[in-house]
Amino acid sequence: MSHVKRYILLAVMAVAACLLKFNNYGADYETVGQFRGAELKDEDWNPLIAETVNEKTISVAIDNKEYTNKDLGIFMDDSLNIMVPVDILTEGLKCSSHIYDGKELLVEKRSDEVLLGVDEPEISVNDEKRQITSPMIEKDGTYYISIGELSENIGYNYEWNMDKNQAVAVDTSETASIFPVSYDLRKKDRVGVIKNQGSTGTCWAFAALSALESALLPEESLEFSPDHMSMSNSFVVDTNDGGEYTMGMAYLLSWQGPVLEKDDPFGDGKTEAGLSAVKHVQEVQMMEGKDYEKIKEAVFQYGGVQTSLYSALKSIYSPSEFYNKDQHAYCYMGTEKPNHEVVIIGWDDNYPKENFPVNVEGDGAFICQNSWGEAFGEQGVFYVSYYDTNIGSHNVVYTKVEDTDNYNHIYQSDLCGWVGQIGFNKPSVYGANVYTAETNENLSAVGFYATGKNTEYRVYVVENFEDTGSFDHKKLAAEGSLKNAGYYTIPLEQAISLEQGEKYAVMVYINTPEAIHPMAIEYAADEATKNADLTDGEGYISANGGRWDHVEETASCNLCIKAYTKEN
Repeated sequence: MSHVKRYILLAVMAVAACLLKFNNYGADYETVGQFRGAELKDEDWNPLIAETVNEKTISVAIDNKEYTNKDLGIFMDDSLNIMVPVDILTEGLKCSSHIYDGKELLVEKRSDEVLLGVDEPEISVNDEKRQITSPMIEKDGTYYISIGELSENIGYNYEWNMDKNQAVAVDTSETASIFPVSYDLRKKDRVGVIKNQGSTGTCWAFAALSALESALLPEESLEFSPDHMSMSNSFVVDTNDGGEYTMGMAYLLSWQGPVLEKDDPFGDGKTEAGLSAVKHVQEVQMMEGKDYEKIKEAVFQYGGVQTSLYSALKSIYSPSEFYNKDQHAYCYMGTEKPNHEVVIIGWDDNYPKENFPVNVEGDGAFICQNSWGEAFGEQGVFYVSYYDTNIGSHNVVYTKVEDTDNYNHIYQSDLCGWVGQIGFNKPSVYGANVYTAETNENLSAVGFYATGKNTEYRVYVVENFEDTGSFDHKKLAAEGSLKNAGYYTIPLEQAISLEQGEKYAVMVYINTPEAIHPMAIEYAADEATKNADLTDGEGYISANGGRWDHVEETASCNLCIKAYTKEN
């Protein structure tokens, strides 16, 4: 490699300069012998080269998305390969990337499958064994792989730019699709246990938690409690009232759950008080209705997607003109609105249209996990035609689920979550929530909803808040854009130190194309949300960042903006 030669030349020049300086010190010296550095082997030179590279900022550009070693631990190893954490692969390479049994990494993109083992010098590419110079390693709980050797095995062009200290990987495929024509999470051990909601109206909770369990697999296998979600939330509902997918999101994003099924088992008609969340949900993405490509991408990359349909079946034993019991194939084509939540766990573009009991235009079906027990369908799973009226009309996937030690405190005033929206009849709006620090802590992240796709945002922090005049002293803390609607936790570029008792404000500017009310709010919209508490919040909105309105007073609502802190 030319860059290696250049590094060797620099090293040789440096050593020669040192020798020349030493040999001119004083009048008497021996004749300098032949320099033998050029005879050093790779195992001697490569660590020196890697050390030089690692002392600088290393950047990795994957399809124009850039990562650096400043906070991701990227480094060059002694084989002169750039090693990156496995965590960046899903978004960086737009692939499916998962660790199995703590020792094997499966990377999938389109029809390619690459299997790497910890400390194994051999990888499997579509069942073909190949040698690599830098095996996957595990260090302090993080897995690292050679981005060059992986990317070249899934159709990427890879180069190292020595002058920029940058690795560049570019997808060379002519197709934009990242997934195969059929895919089934069951075959990848990425589906949790099949549940049974019985006669309750809690499909929304079962679907939400089944999707969440899938998002954690195969790395973690947990079973969560639908009883706790449906009975220990901030809504006025019982287990027979039904619910919305936004209710599950609100429960999880406010850290009211999830809790384990064994700690609050289903079917006893009660919930256990005092249980704490065993995971913290920090990001939920929502794909546009009927965007089947985005739905498939989400299933492929992140796991099960919660969605809705109209169920004409009254029970697992009742017949329906829309359900072929023998083939477990369902397709409703009518005007009824959704009344049931399920989880999409795969698809098959070639699933025969003849399997459906109604005439459909073409082949293709989503593979869906139901909550009616294993006696229904194919051990709890059935096939829903792409031509079903409602399938994919709303879609939720859990994309960031973290351990409960990620932050010490959450500050919020929207326990019912995204109930409605507010704005000034234009795509942009400023919103701010004011909180008081409970202890000496560092403000580390801010969370909010993007109510539409391609939302641009800027996050500001106001320290020592006194009144709306304090907003003039806001400090920019983060900015970016969000591809999908959903809830996002945005880490601050630099944590802000807060003193106990200090009032502070977290401000968000958002611009959502085509929206007229882009800011998500909580308010008493119906019977289920009638207990929304407006006394726990101090929120403000502004059209331009100048004049501010107190939303609890002027609009009877709370802003959905949260703050996350870590104790000093």
